[in-house]
Amino acid sequence: MTLYEGKTGRKYRVESMETGEEVTRRLQALGLIEGTPLTLLNRKKKGALILYVRGTRLALGKDISSHILVKEELAE
Repeated sequence: MTLYEGKTGRKYRVESMETGEEVTRRLQALGLIEGTPLTLLNRKKKGALILYVRGTRLALGKDISSHILVKEELAE
């Protein structure tokens, strides 16, 4: 599933990113790499997502979040 399809309040793990090389490098610099756990905090009206990644909040637009493949983390 893509990150954009995720549900608010759930935890996910990044499986892969199907974004352009430049965008992928920028996301990696922000700490969003394959295997990174994240929490989907909020969904804004125009499609932007607010994530909690590595101790900080990060906003991603629909065009980027719809190209990041994630897997839902099972509750512990």
